[in-house]
Amino acid sequence: MTKIRVSCISLSMDGFGAGPDQDLENPGGIGGVALHDWAFATRSFRERVLGETGEANAGETGIDNDFIERSLTGFGAWIMGRNMFGPVRGEWPDDTWKGWWGDNPPFHTDVFVLTNHARAPIEMEGGTVFHFVTDGIRAALERARASAGEKDIRIGGGVETIRQYLKAGLVDEMHLAVSPVVMGKGENLLAGIDLPACGLTRVERTVSPRVTHYVLSRAHA
Repeated sequence: MTKIRVSCISLSMDGFGAGPDQDLENPGGIGGVALHDWAFATRSFRERVLGETGEANAGETGIDNDFIERSLTGFGAWIMGRNMFGPVRGEWPDDTWKGWWGDNPPFHTDVFVLTNHARAPIEMEGGTVFHFVTDGIRAALERARASAGEKDIRIGGGVETIRQYLKAGLVDEMHLAVSPVVMGKGENLLAGIDLPACGLTRVERTVSPRVTHYVLSRAHA
């Protein structure tokens, strides 16, 4: 059965998934890049997300790499917020911005981008198609289900998008990677959210030298 999954979400020890003042120079907000050091170090992230190859850029294998692999496998569609797609705010000024990931993004599926401003779909290399959804999280999920078939759907972020799906009780599984970093301010993922009320309980805890991985799941998922 198709599951709605949140995977590889990096959090600080005080619950922040992004720093303040996100923009082109600081996609994860000021100080936010430190949350993702564990991912940048892995072989799978370097190869499959950054497009880096060769021994000089081989990256690490092991626990963290295994979680990255899990986060990129088995999905038939993605949903993301506009902040994850890029730094442009308000009306789209033109069609120039096509995401952070270059001509061949790592998704290779339909990706449904939540936005208040309509835009025509963008077909990229490798099978990724960005669709812009203006009528809310449930409409995006309905379209993602139709696209994913038997495969799972990944809620990719950013923080506010995940919060919306959590509050609606629509997340079946969530993986958090908690870094030994204290942010103090930014976007807090779990503030005011009752995870047991969302149906989620911890089913896995794995510690690597860089982060602690927690997997929460819905009992029936």
